[in-house]
Amino acid sequence: MAENLKGCSVCCKSSWNQLQDLCRLAKLSCPALGISKRNLYDFEVEYLCDYKKIREQEYYLVKWRGYPESESTWEPRQNLKCIRILKQFHKDLEQELLRRHHRSKPPRHLDPSLASYLVQKAKQRRALQLWEQELNAKRNHLGRITVENEVDLDGPPRAFVYINEYRVGEGITLNQVAVGCECQDCLWAPAGGCCPGASLHKFAYNDQGQVRLRAGQPIYECNSRCRCGYDCPNRVVQKGIRYNLCIFRTDDGRGWGVRTLEKIRKNSFVMEYVGEIITSEEAERRGQIYDRQGATYLFDLDYVEDVYTVDAAYYGNISHFVNHSCDPNLQVYNVFIDNLDERLPRIAFFATRTIWAGEELTFDYNMQVDPVDMESTRMDSNFGLAVLPGSPKKRVRIECKCGTESCRKYLF
Repeated sequence: MAENLKGCSVCCKSSWNQLQDLCRLAKLSCPALGISKRNLYDFEVEYLCDYKKIREQEYYLVKWRGYPESESTWEPRQNLKCIRILKQFHKDLEQELLRRHHRSKPPRHLDPSLASYLVQKAKQRRALQLWEQELNAKRNHLGRITVENEVDLDGPPRAFVYINEYRVGEGITLNQVAVGCECQDCLWAPAGGCCPGASLHKFAYNDQGQVRLRAGQPIYECNSRCRCGYDCPNRVVQKGIRYNLCIFRTDDGRGWGVRTLEKIRKNSFVMEYVGEIITSEEAERRGQIYDRQGATYLFDLDYVEDVYTVDAAYYGNISHFVNHSCDPNLQVYNVFIDNLDERLPRIAFFATRTIWAGEELTFDYNMQVDPVDMESTRMDSNFGLAVLPGSPKKRVRIECKCGTESCRKYLF
């Protein structure tokens, strides 16, 4: 029982809040859970379901956390201490009234359809908050993720698992690098050209961590066998996402998108494209299925030959939600760190220009990079919502919705 929890170390699947709710339902005090006779009858508002005004008194229909909707009660405004929830309720109400071309001032009574919408919006917001918590619990990078949908009632995407690095498909092996550099200072005194020089390529970064290579040239970073430490200037992509980013619902029919919450300097690393590595044959098979579903997230790893593909449909990171633009602010680079197999590069996005806080992040799904010594990067993918018959190698023309002045009108 809750009264005997002190000193108990039994694993419990219920959350702290759920246990507190059980105590209140059973009218039990529990010092270990912070439930006393003083606050035993303090109940928490989960969300507000309805609103009415009688004479000059405002009332709200309250859904109490831990109780079914059937036990919701009408409460006068002065009884409620949930300032944040009240503000959000009235913001949602005002926006929906304006959308319905009504006055923004709330009526004395809400019609059933309006009250139903507000409940759905509250449930959606809670679901997105839980998803945001899940994403941040799984990320291993510095940059925090927020989630926002002020456009419709869509909640978290189904069947999507957040991962931080490649998930290797069946029959594929990532060979770990066998040697590392011996540099004392990889940028200013590279021994033998450091890791890039050992692979007969140029050092990728300046002292600010900005890429200084042309698109199409590979990046070779220092690896786990190198003598240099974590602060080495040749360790950029491997440190992960450094910026706080927001997954948001677009208002022009492009689904989810990603925007930065802080300024990103030109040529700075932003994120990797992460997913499941599969063979091109498996990508062909999956592509036909994705076409029938209306969306696919296939990125060909064709740095030297078209053998493998990254599929971010079900396993991916925040790049899964980045939209296309014909005038993108992100550029693709092939990166090699602990695996030097040129058929399996890591795909990194760098800023093509200064990106200001609040701007949406985009890249060109049909990106063509001028070859540099037979090096190229190409995206063979469809992130659209149109039904696409055929295989991922034989696409019908897909209308582009990026809205830029240089829009090509079609993705593929």
